[in-house]
Amino acid sequence: MDSVVSEPLLSADTDGEPLKAWQRDRTRAPVATKIVVAGGFGVGKTTLVKAVSEIEPLQTEALMTEASVGTDDLSATPEKTTTTVAMDYGRITLDDDLVLYLFGTPGQQRFWFMWDDLVRGAIGAVVLADTRRLAECFPALDYFESCGLPYIVAVNHFDGSERFDEADVRDALTVPPHVPILIMDARHRISVVETLLAVVRQALESSPA
Repeated sequence: MDSVVSEPLLSADTDGEPLKAWQRDRTRAPVATKIVVAGGFGVGKTTLVKAVSEIEPLQTEALMTEASVGTDDLSATPEKTTTTVAMDYGRITLDDDLVLYLFGTPGQQRFWFMWDDLVRGAIGAVVLADTRRLAECFPALDYFESCGLPYIVAVNHFDGSERFDEADVRDALTVPPHVPILIMDARHRISVVETLLAVVRQALESSPA
């Protein structure tokens, strides 16, 4: 006789966190999707993944050394002491059966060769932007335009930075009208969730009927 695990035993995971509906019912397969978080150096990609991940995020942060002097611009983020050298990874379950796997790309040009692998299989992307240095998100915008991956632009508003409306950001970045632009805060979970939902909607709207 086949052994079965009764539902009461499936009430929490190994960390004591309540299980999601799809985890309690083995006959329900969740829709698993992949979203890429890209943008310039120090724009908040690691912070975004950390703020929203329901698991301990995988981070590849390394201490910055003198070798980065003259290469990494710290003028807007002078307190930054680490940098992502491979990727950030996290997971969040939305709407019970929708699971998003988040992959944050490294921002520096010397790590762009990893982008093709990180983007493979993704349904969409978030391009994080900092209004103090908008030019740094152009490589990500060009990349997603060229490969045809649906994306949105999320302006991460830093304390002390000037606030601009969406129309001004769109004009500055020459983003097409069909691409959503959001003003958000990568430190706040609700703000990040709204951003990720916008990516999912953009991916659905961009999918062929």
